[in-house]
Amino acid sequence: MQYRKLGQSDIEATAIGLGTWAIGGDSQWGHSDDKTSIYAIHEAIDQGITLIDTAPAYGLGHSEEVVGKAIAGKRDDIVLISKCGLIWDNTEGCALLMHRDGVDVCRNLAAGSIIEQVERTLKRLNTDYLDVLLTHWQAVPPNKTPIEETMGAMDRLIEQGKIRAVGACNVTPDEIRTYASCGKVAIIQQKYSMLDRTVEQNGIMDTCEELGITFQAYSPLERGLLTGKVTMQTEAVGNAKKSLRFYAPEERQKVLAMLEQFKPLCEKYETSLASLAIAWTVARKPFMNVLCGARKPEQVSDNAAGGSLILEQEDLELMDRLSAWASEEA
Repeated sequence: MQYRKLGQSDIEATAIGLGTWAIGGDSQWGHSDDKTSIYAIHEAIDQGITLIDTAPAYGLGHSEEVVGKAIAGKRDDIVLISKCGLIWDNTEGCALLMHRDGVDVCRNLAAGSIIEQVERTLKRLNTDYLDVLLTHWQAVPPNKTPIEETMGAMDRLIEQGKIRAVGACNVTPDEIRTYASCGKVAIIQQKYSMLDRTVEQNGIMDTCEELGITFQAYSPLERGLLTGKVTMQTEAVGNAKKSLRFYAPEERQKVLAMLEQFKPLCEKYETSLASLAIAWTVARKPFMNVLCGARKPEQVSDNAAGGSLILEQEDLELMDRLSAWASEEA
């Protein structure tokens, strides 16, 4: 398993991590079995994956609770990431992100709210500290909290020993620079896959490289589509998949045709399509860390294989060419 340092922190973690968005279940992903999810987290640790990423908004706290149960007695072996900035109670005056599962999920990155959010997160995870705290979605009017205020609260949490490092998700290059001007930034987390290379085009990845920040890719398998286990007949269960462009029939057909062209590489490396896609993503940049979602042990095992697979340069370039159509059409 490859290891990489997280930005300007002293934290080192495996180049791939376990993403636990789907473990939260709810309308985003459909039913998730907690016992199986815990087995999946244990499998990740057994496979040598040291990084686990979660968030309060995943299942409205449920993902954090499941992760907390799974890592009991194993906390020292894990680099644990969670987030702040999304709340679903005391939301008056806050900007709405979405209405989901009977509640309004709203944005709040005010200092006092962050402190309260982290206390609840630590309780759900049954831990005294987070290795990294990320802002999940950025503040917008009518509650446009300055990044300086948000970073001030996170700095206080570092001083209190409740977090070790900070970062942000779903940002612009200008926001990244503002965060970096206020302190050390370990991670910028954004959607990225061979089908969606937006961050290569809008300056986000270049800004991370310039400032020495780890770029952390989420959804590298496009919510299961690049595993090869999805067919034209597969129903997209949950809003997370239904809302994805590539699950639409016309786009899905193109993706499946591309995956057929990858199969000779699977034979060459004796690996799966999922592992192949993850290996391509890990190889993309030396400052990249890749989050691979899973809620079953066999999915974790498949993902872990991609974290240690080294592809030859000519094969990386072939995959690059065969998948470039998606970004060109965006």
